[in-house]
Amino acid sequence: MTTISQGDVVSSISDALQYISYYHPPDFINAMASAYEREESPAAKSALLQVLANSRMCALGKRPICQDTGIVNVFADVGMDLEWDADCGLEEMINEGVRRAYKDVNNPLRASVLAEPDGRRVNTGDNTPAVVHFQVVPGNRLGLRVAAKGGGSEAKAMFKVLNPSDSVMDFVLDSVPKMGAGWCPPGILGVGIGGTPEKAMVLAKQAIMAPIDIHDLIERGAESRAERLRLDLYEEINRLGIGAQGLGGLTTVLDVKVLDYPTHAANKPVALIPNCTATRHVHFELDGSGPASFKPPDLSLWPDLIYEPGEDVVRVDLNRVTRDQTRQWRAGQTLLLSGTLLTGRDAAHKRLVDRIDKGQPLPVDLNGKFIYNVGPVDPVRDEVVGPAGPTTATRMDRFTGALLEHTGLLGMIGKAERREAAIEAIQKYGAVSLIAVGGAAYLVSKRIVEARPVAFKDLGMEAIYEFVVDEMPVTVSVDSDGNSVHQSGPAQWRRPSRRLRLVS
Repeated sequence: MTTISQGDVVSSISDALQYISYYHPPDFINAMASAYEREESPAAKSALLQVLANSRMCALGKRPICQDTGIVNVFADVGMDLEWDADCGLEEMINEGVRRAYKDVNNPLRASVLAEPDGRRVNTGDNTPAVVHFQVVPGNRLGLRVAAKGGGSEAKAMFKVLNPSDSVMDFVLDSVPKMGAGWCPPGILGVGIGGTPEKAMVLAKQAIMAPIDIHDLIERGAESRAERLRLDLYEEINRLGIGAQGLGGLTTVLDVKVLDYPTHAANKPVALIPNCTATRHVHFELDGSGPASFKPPDLSLWPDLIYEPGEDVVRVDLNRVTRDQTRQWRAGQTLLLSGTLLTGRDAAHKRLVDRIDKGQPLPVDLNGKFIYNVGPVDPVRDEVVGPAGPTTATRMDRFTGALLEHTGLLGMIGKAERREAAIEAIQKYGAVSLIAVGGAAYLVSKRIVEARPVAFKDLGMEAIYEFVVDEMPVTVSVDSDGNSVHQSGPAQWRRPSRRLRLVS
């Protein structure tokens, strides 16, 4: 009889989460490198270069790939013949491992989990609890699949109960463009079909933890309907032209995974869940002999790439830039920002707009400034700030008009597209919206030379900071004329569908 100890579970979960915070899976590195090599869109190729350079930097520096270090997902396969040396349940052991990993002083991970999700939304402070799925299976092993899932990709999950005669292909190809770029493509798309609504979602989440093997499947050919659907979705999604960071390009998905399960005759539940450029997961077993060990990937797996901006970039002094100058910027243009900017995410934006609505003074002066949508990781050692990549600017759209109208704000920096109302406000007030690359958080943090919290410190990672940056790379996503690169880029790189031959 195999005995699993509480200490082995806790330390294995903690070590696994630290490991995946700074190491991409090898299959993901290979797929990203291949996508970079074949990419023809200059904007998308630059984004892929930043992601790959950031990944290698994180592997060397053992710091998080993305500032959003995720909500922990665990799939536990519990052997029926196991015994336990423990004084608490397995879920509690897992949560203690999460707690230790996220509070590790050598590599603290950002606490992003909020209690009372529809109430006060108070940060739990240690990223617990994890979302745990259990399955009791034959045998005397404890199998654990551990993932840290970023909020940007989780926010783009889609679900619908189709009619039995409806096309899964139609639903997926209709849904992917609506997902926008907030999930930081390219990545992996999981498709769960069947069961009940919650089963389909779990299937989709399980699917994206499988290794990337689409090119092996292309080489050998499909042997089942699910595999044919994978191949056809992979081809058709990449023909949409969405590309890296939604900038337009050849690769939107690195793989498509499909899992299905028997369902009721009246239903066809279908779930979509993407995994982003910060794909983080690891699988291991405990057999009673001790905690799991995790071997670092060979550094030769990473292409030896260094991000260097092209010769056509525009260098911007944020301390002197004027609205007349920002009006000259064009969607798709690359800028290098130097000087002072402020940060702000959802909670800070809401507080600012609430104060504007009540006629109250703001705690920061936004006139002539840029606000960066970010919630950084805490710094360690000699760092000014931890990894500090962008969050999805789209979530700030509801606040954009009020801030531009009442504060003199010049522009915003985030990731992903802006909705029509925000674009109209940007055009109306002569502002601009910029994007930094999601999945390049450590690289971006190296361009931040000073950082201090200046308002709403009780919000933790959502507090307003003042950053001083030195040549921080960004792309103009919406210019002052209302032109959006997230509309023009995919339109340019979209290719005709070949759907007449596809399965439904």
